[in-house]
Amino acid sequence: MSTDKHDAAGYWKANVRIIMTCLIVWAICSYGFAIILRPALAGIQIGGSDLGFWFGQQGSILTFIAIIFFYSWRMNKLDEEYGVHEE
Repeated sequence: MSTDKHDAAGYWKANVRIIMTCLIVWAICSYGFAIILRPALAGIQIGGSDLGFWFGQQGSILTFIAIIFFYSWRMNKLDEEYGVHEE
């Protein structure tokens, strides 16, 4: 699917949408699960500790790494779609 190469506004709108999605996922995981929902997740055991503690210590980091790979993959697709990819 090839789009007009000069659609900078559409490209940046799509880029900001991807960034906002990644930030929302990151905030839900690191702040929501690890802090706000920690008491609710205390009864679920994973790796010898409760799930809320796991999100605070390891889950948030692993989610952040997954977000980095997702963002890279999605931006490569977006660059190709708008014709601004590196060759």
